[in-house]
Amino acid sequence: MAGQNGIYYDDANACVDQVIERVGKQITLGLPLGLGKPVRFVNALYQRAKDDPEIKLHIVTALSLLAPEGASSLEKRFLGPFTNRLYGNIPELAYARDVSRNRLPANVSVSEFFFKAGTYLNNRDQQRHYVCTNYTHAVRDLMAQGVNVVGQLMSPGALHGQPDHLSLSCNPDLTLDILPLLREREAAGTPVALVAELNQNLPWFGHHAAIEASQFDVILSHPSSDYPLFSAPQMAVSPADHMIGFYASSLLKDGGTLQVGIGSLGAALVHSTIVRHKHNEAWKAIYDHLKVQEQFPVAAEYGGTEPFDKGLYGCSEMMVDGFFYLLQEGILTREVYDNPALQTLINQGDITETPSLETLDVLHKADLIDSPLRARDVNWLVRYGILRDSVEFKGGRLRLSDDKSVEADLANADTREALEVMGLGRKLAGGIAMHGGFYVGPEKFYQALRSLPDDQRDKICMTSVNFINHLYDHRFGDQKLKSAQRVHSRFINSAMMYTLNGAAVSDGLADTRVVSGVGGQYNFVAMAHELPGARSILALRATRMSGGKPVSNIVFNYAHCTIPRHLRDIVITEYGIADLRGQPDEEVFLRLIRISDSRFQEGLLAQAKKAGKVSPDFKLPAHWRENRPGKVAQALKAGGEGDWFPAFPFGRDFTDEELTLGKALKGLKAATATPRGKLATLWQAVRADDEAGHYDALIDRMGLKKPSGLREKLDRKLVIHGLQQLETPEETGSKKR
Repeated sequence: MAGQNGIYYDDANACVDQVIERVGKQITLGLPLGLGKPVRFVNALYQRAKDDPEIKLHIVTALSLLAPEGASSLEKRFLGPFTNRLYGNIPELAYARDVSRNRLPANVSVSEFFFKAGTYLNNRDQQRHYVCTNYTHAVRDLMAQGVNVVGQLMSPGALHGQPDHLSLSCNPDLTLDILPLLREREAAGTPVALVAELNQNLPWFGHHAAIEASQFDVILSHPSSDYPLFSAPQMAVSPADHMIGFYASSLLKDGGTLQVGIGSLGAALVHSTIVRHKHNEAWKAIYDHLKVQEQFPVAAEYGGTEPFDKGLYGCSEMMVDGFFYLLQEGILTREVYDNPALQTLINQGDITETPSLETLDVLHKADLIDSPLRARDVNWLVRYGILRDSVEFKGGRLRLSDDKSVEADLANADTREALEVMGLGRKLAGGIAMHGGFYVGPEKFYQALRSLPDDQRDKICMTSVNFINHLYDHRFGDQKLKSAQRVHSRFINSAMMYTLNGAAVSDGLADTRVVSGVGGQYNFVAMAHELPGARSILALRATRMSGGKPVSNIVFNYAHCTIPRHLRDIVITEYGIADLRGQPDEEVFLRLIRISDSRFQEGLLAQAKKAGKVSPDFKLPAHWRENRPGKVAQALKAGGEGDWFPAFPFGRDFTDEELTLGKALKGLKAATATPRGKLATLWQAVRADDEAGHYDALIDRMGLKKPSGLREKLDRKLVIHGLQQLETPEETGSKKR
């Protein structure tokens, strides 16, 4: 079946034939990051390249998602049933699995500009092929790589009344910008091929994400492509994460703008924001317990403590599932409009979202409409819901109904009376509560998006990453519009380490290995310094485990940085908030030591003094020395009765058994991080046993009920030992009794 330009196929190999016929065997394939990869088509093209060495295939993308396999035999046993349950019906990205196993054929290469964190630390091929770029520059750099084929997973429009349109849905972020550039390249004489793979399970989004199907040359449409979407399971939120999220929630201003990243820190922020809104007394009890206003004045100056009456507007490159929960709980309710003058009047409180005669007067005074009204004024007023969509401009008059028309002069008393009764709309129209560039999340999130009622779906606009991450993109709005929409912006992202002089380490290591990528972090930090009232907030845990020991994530210096020191702003750990913007170096050093773990404060202070950045007379105040994990647990209980900060605030994919086993395996991994620890653990495990069968169900879940061979017998004993280490003496005693 042929569309205006694109041809529909029900076979992936036929799509590959068409692509090769159009562009030849030198193929540079651009794919969206994350969820939007057309797996059936990509796998068919990759297999063709494996079979035909004359094909030179270069795949340029980011975040090639794979189900986890596990490294050790215990991890494989633990993950096997879990991954089969979550991903068993999802076709795997064949090239990505071969990349992970270093099995790419010589005629295929893969370059990514963002890795799933830590995935390719020890993969030399991927480290060599990594492309370092800001998210906003990714299209430019993809074009520089010579992309001549683009593939995209799309949502068909037939079920949404738009049979001639497809939705970019989860990934308009780069595709909106690269499609016209490829057509320009084609017009200049370079063959290109644009491929869409349809999937009914992909949620539909309109606005900028809905484009004509005719923009694609090849469209794969077959029930086999309606596979389940790759999901990112909910991860546990630790007490430290919750504390960081709580501090971050205190910096949110009602009526403001929110950007937040993926992961447990983002989930913690969303959860604390909901607690602040719905359980304000409990939230305030913790706020007062921590003496936030006294200890960290920036929270009182830039944040708030009350529920969100005006609501928040979301503007985030990644629409994490947390934004859905904020929408669900009545927090993501501040709508923005695509007219800077109108938005400014709303910001100033000159007009409200309920149209009135005063609204018309204000718009006239601001020169947004004329009086008498003209046809273009009426169309504009109808578009924004200020006038009902039944109002028409005909013959120089306002037609309010079949038998009622009035003069178009807003000063006319009869006109005003008639408009108030028959002409005014009920609510401003066209408002957007969420602009997002891409999304990846749990299956529960996808199902929620598929089930959104139309009125809520219309409040979400999936769009170009340049609109979201960049102030100066002119395709969907200029700087004036974005500044008007993004009042009181809080750009909240995570870092791995932070140096005392104010530089953030978020994407790589000192030995030049790439952990993840810059993504949009630099853009958001820089934007926070450009927008009035905006703040960049970088969050990190105060410590991490390395070699079986805690290590500080706040360091004196580091041989790599993602965000330079001149863009330092707000930093949060579980021990508080460091407001660094505009501060002299000594104050920056001290404020960061103030929120570091007390086990490392003296060492950091000594280094700062040696470098001449802190006065030699300075001594750590007593209350700074209280920064230990126990303080965090105590603070989270200050909200009163109830589990205000659960490990899985938004549900979980792991069973109870898997949670217990996961903790046990995590403990074993930490205990065996050093050669000495490994020997000690093995020695203890050899003596471990479960004669009473307390752990039978857990052992069975690991497939070790009847071990055969030395490896399986040792694995069984290791699991028993790990489980025993989780128990308190009282629990162990009660079980034995």
